[in-house]
Amino acid sequence: MLTVTEGKMAVQLARNTIKTYFLTGKMMDGSEAELPPIFNEKRGVFITLTENGMLRGCIGHPYPESTLKYAITDSAISAAFRDPRFPPLHIDELDKVEVEVTVLTPPERIKVAPGDIPSRIEIGRHGLIVKKGYRQGLLLPQVAPENDMDEIDFLSHTCLKAGLEPDAWLTGADVYSFEGQIFSETEPNGEVMEKHFEKNE
Repeated sequence: MLTVTEGKMAVQLARNTIKTYFLTGKMMDGSEAELPPIFNEKRGVFITLTENGMLRGCIGHPYPESTLKYAITDSAISAAFRDPRFPPLHIDELDKVEVEVTVLTPPERIKVAPGDIPSRIEIGRHGLIVKKGYRQGLLLPQVAPENDMDEIDFLSHTCLKAGLEPDAWLTGADVYSFEGQIFSETEPNGEVMEKHFEKNE
């Protein structure tokens, strides 16, 4: 777990990485900043950019295969310039986007009968990965509560993200869950807060 101070550093590192790329064309790898030891631990990370409440880019490292600092800098560049759903970020947008960093726990396969999978998902706490063959889809923990999804909706949308039928989780796809610690700017370049979601009763 990151402290709030470390979370703020993570968001600042992501924003500085994008800004540095605009100004110099160079990619940071996190070694330029003095960061606490946790940034040298291997972690999964996603960077989400939003503009006026609308998604502007979201890419990350699902698995803890890179150091936290490298995963943040690489994902920040990818979210800003390589998300195929959006045109590359323009320098004029830098002061209009909010930066959000989600630090992931390692995904764990939900090993129960398919019909029991929804009971193992906690909305607001768990993110999902659905895999079948070469297809894979991931949705972060904040997606379900922010879009008023229940467990079935969440599973179905993760399947669709993978390019599968919405009921693929019932018909042989592997489902993994993970948790995320979410740090987000309250406004572009503004204060950073840790996001929490109320648990379903």
